[in-house]
Formats: sequence, C-alpha cells, structure tokens
Amino acid sequence: MYNLKCILVRSVSNTCRQLAASLNAKGSNLCGPQRTLCSDAAGLEQTKASSTDSVKTSKDFSHLPPLPGQDSPLSWGGRKFEELPVVHVKATYNNTHIQLIDSAGQSMVRTSCGTEGFKNIKKSTPIAAQTAGIAAAAKATVKGITFVRVVVKGLGPGRLSAIKGLTMGGLEVVSITDNTPVPHNGCRPRKARRM
Repeated sequence: MYNLKCILVRSVSNTCRQLAASLNAKGSNLCGPQRTLCSDAAGLEQTKASSTDSVKTSKDFSHLPPLPGQDSPLSWGGRKFEELPVVHVKATYNNTHIQLIDSAGQSMVRTSCGTEGFKNIKKSTPIAAQTAGIAAAAKATVKGITFVRVVVKGLGPGRLSAIKGLTMGGLEVVSITDNTPVPHNGCRPRKARRM
C-alpha cells in the first residue's frame, strides 16, 4: 500500500513539473498577473509597471466602510457613508422592531413582528422577523431608498433573519454594526429562585 502511494505521488509531481515546463516554454502565465514569467527586459519592465498601477488603485479603494468622520471616495447611489439611511433592528426575546431613519434622524419606516400580524409566541420567531424585514424594505423602496446601513441591538432570535429580510426585500446593506449593550458587571442580579 505504501509503495502504491509513493508511485502515485511521484507520477503526479512529474506531471505537474512537465505541465509547468511546457507553460514556461510558451511564455504563458502560470500563477496570475503578479507572477508573470518573462524572458526579455521589456517584458520585465511591463510587469513592474502593471504591478505599481495595481498597488496605486488598491490604495485608493478599500472594501471596508470608512470610519465616522473619515473622508472617502466611495459613494452609494451618489451619497456618502454618513448620508446613508440607518436601519435600527431591535431584537428582543419576544419581538423584533425595525425602524429606518434618515441621516438627519427623522423616522421614515417603522415596523415590527406584531404589526405584521403575528401574535403571542409567534412574534419571537425568525420567520416573523424576516417578514417584518421584507415589509420594511418594501416600504423603504417605495420612498426611493436602495442603500442602507444596519445597526442591530439585542440578542433575540430575529437578529439575522431581519437583515436577511431587508436584503430579500430589495435593499442593499452597506454595513452591519452590532450595538448590543454589554454590562461590565453593572447591576446586581436578582436573587436565586427557590425550588
């Protein structure tokens, strides 16, 4: 069995070497644009120029959203990051509230699982939160909103489902921020329950 494995590894490595040698002989690219194999000095200069151009563009562009107050060339629908509307998702254990506000702080859309017709224990399900998210997204698209920021607060079961509902409803989520309050041993807990 061991001999069979050794023979198999040797044959695969020989095949890879032959393939790499044939590609190098043709002057083609094996590992993408950063590792181009060239035989002349002009080709080397071209690869250096293309790599410096890619470095310049990568410094100008970032996949991460900018920090508050930081200038950025990015814009979503002609708006800067600070001007985008914010969707506040409050996920409690019994309900999920979704509210969309503009950059000035005025409420534009407000919905929850209870307003969508769910009663009692069904309000605290992920399906109800997703339905509320879809309804909020539908109301927001009617008002002409496509790009939003999301701020989530709470540990309820509808945290992720509400965001999924927003995207299913047609909104583009630019950033997600968790704003759940975490106590640093703040309030004294209630006394233990006697059994």
